[in-house]
Amino acid sequence: MSNGKIAGIAIGTLAIGIAIGFFIPTDSGIEQSAPTPVMQTESIDYGIDKITIGFIPSEKADELTPKAESLARFLESEFDGKVKVEVVVPSNYETIIEGLRFGHIHAAFMDTGPGWIAHDRANAEVVMAEVKEGKVGYYATVWQRADSNYSSIDEAVGNKVAFTSITGSSGFVRPMGTLVDRGLVTIEGDDIVALKQALDNSFEYHAFGGGYKAALELLLNGSVEMAFGSDIAPEKYLTPEQQAQLKKVDTLGLVPSHVFVVSDDLSSETKQHLVDSMVKLNHQDNNQILKDVYGADALLPTTAEMHIGNFGEYLDLLPGIEQATFDKKNYDAPK
Repeated sequence: MSNGKIAGIAIGTLAIGIAIGFFIPTDSGIEQSAPTPVMQTESIDYGIDKITIGFIPSEKADELTPKAESLARFLESEFDGKVKVEVVVPSNYETIIEGLRFGHIHAAFMDTGPGWIAHDRANAEVVMAEVKEGKVGYYATVWQRADSNYSSIDEAVGNKVAFTSITGSSGFVRPMGTLVDRGLVTIEGDDIVALKQALDNSFEYHAFGGGYKAALELLLNGSVEMAFGSDIAPEKYLTPEQQAQLKKVDTLGLVPSHVFVVSDDLSSETKQHLVDSMVKLNHQDNNQILKDVYGADALLPTTAEMHIGNFGEYLDLLPGIEQATFDKKNYDAPK
């Protein structure tokens, strides 16, 4: 593939979701339509008495857990108490993908890159995508402190930088893939050792904060000169005073929004009822439960191919990410 020639991201999810017809909150900017009919639970044998759902903490786990528990209680009511819903909040995506792979986790909210890996290697099915402000994507963004004067991601090479996690879409895959695509970073090899060596060779210092907030805090405290993440991360995770201390370096392009995946171990009836129940979070009476978790306005049914599209090409430019996932290597701690 020639440098700078990666194709755009497929974001047909929105059109598909509207076409199948279900409710979207009035403040999302999307026209409403009738809710999808939900199956009656009385005649369904789910073949399981507990569903475990993984939630990645983009904030402190102790802050996210109560919000995730509220969603779990809602889902238990949708299963008429026949299925217990358990919440797990691990510190990294690797734990969730491994859980999906071996049947310990049955569903999860995931960033785009990990969602694709879970689909590709753990046979997880991408079934829903987040909608925020009427959009099914967000922009990978490079941040700097307000008193800095960088103007391009190209200036990250040889500098001190903070990523979110090694599987983060806007926080690693898109920025690192962009630098490789432009020929500014060279990876000599096809495994995690080669990727790690390229990181060591390309930056004066690099850290994996573990999430949007942590990466931005490394920037704010002066540990790094640039931080990678999403365009909406400062507004969501920082105080107004902290936001005022940052400004954009560069906007890299659209990244498909976060996804909800389900394990291949669940029966088709259970998967369908879970999706139908999640759709109900779009209804006004339940919508705050969804917003509290990750700030999404709605969830749209989709597939991996439809929503993530060729974003996987950025993953292909970065050998070793999947190996790191399944070897359970911890690349999230600051280095």
